[in-house]
Amino acid sequence: MVQELFDRAANCLKEQLPFVLYSKPNETELVGVFQNNDTIHKVNDFTETGFVFAPFDLNSDAILLKMDAVEKVPLNLLHEIWPIERDSPKNNTEDKARYIKLISNAIDHIDEGYFNKVVLSRKIEVDCKDDYFEIYQRILNVYKKAFCYFWYHPKIGTWMGATPEILVKSTGSQFTTMSLAGTQNSVGNDAPKWEEKELHEQQLVTDYIFDALKDKVISLNSSERESVRAGQLWHLRTEMKGTFAPNKFGDVLNALHPTPAVCGSPLQNAKKFILENELYDRTFYTGFLGELNMKSELSRNRNRRNQENSAYRSVMKTSELYVNLRCMQLFKDKAEIYVGGGITADSISEKEWEETALKSNTMFRVLGGK
Repeated sequence: MVQELFDRAANCLKEQLPFVLYSKPNETELVGVFQNNDTIHKVNDFTETGFVFAPFDLNSDAILLKMDAVEKVPLNLLHEIWPIERDSPKNNTEDKARYIKLISNAIDHIDEGYFNKVVLSRKIEVDCKDDYFEIYQRILNVYKKAFCYFWYHPKIGTWMGATPEILVKSTGSQFTTMSLAGTQNSVGNDAPKWEEKELHEQQLVTDYIFDALKDKVISLNSSERESVRAGQLWHLRTEMKGTFAPNKFGDVLNALHPTPAVCGSPLQNAKKFILENELYDRTFYTGFLGELNMKSELSRNRNRRNQENSAYRSVMKTSELYVNLRCMQLFKDKAEIYVGGGITADSISEKEWEETALKSNTMFRVLGGK
């Protein structure tokens, strides 16, 4: 059944019709959304329904795929396609010098009080001649705990990713979000020991989310900070749950994106520095994607005492949106892998460069082409 869904998507590629394939973390279902023409639908205020693909900078257009057809199949892969063992992407001396200079510039701005954190990124170009569906099948095999997607629009491009970070999930007026920051390589099954810099970086994200949401929501609570594993990496995470006023989900979304985990803080100063100094366009990297305002039927018992066998259906809007991390854009004979990391006053340029190289392996290890 997975193969049938792949075949349908492959036909859309051939006919240049938009689609997205995706599976949610720890779920055994693969979903296909198909749009029946190549129109670019732009999001106006996030009251729309469909699959949204939004950029880092919301001054650019967020794209909505219309759900003209939706197909769901059990995620039983026909055969295991595992990552090909490859050396990590070779260091490009010019890229490294440019990125380290960018980090030094950012630390100077931190010392001058312009911001206390900024997230800097780069993209790594690698050869890739693999079949797209083999690449995506590797992603599905390896990253079962991530949101794994394959998005295509003939007028915009082809993207794939395996992101561990949910931006926000909502059912009716209830929502869940998280702050995710800090990165360490996994060694065995032992949870990592975090340094003060990493704990501080994650706390900045948590504090920002509270401040950004406090005037937009009715209630907000947080869990204890925990270490979570995503593929070969560990991250720090704090989960937050709350309630927003009717029809105010768009306000919550605009307050949350971008978070300090992908931009920095104070937000506007960090974002201005990124747009002026990164010297490339992130486009959809560190944006967000997922189901927007889907209608879900929830069965509920009207009166348990008197009508135990009688239920009525409540239709609610649900959204499930993920930050577009651990992703790449695919072209005919190459892929561009996007990576980044948080820079604070304690950052060491060489170590930050190494962290981005580590993160690039998430996508690099599913590419088999030489």
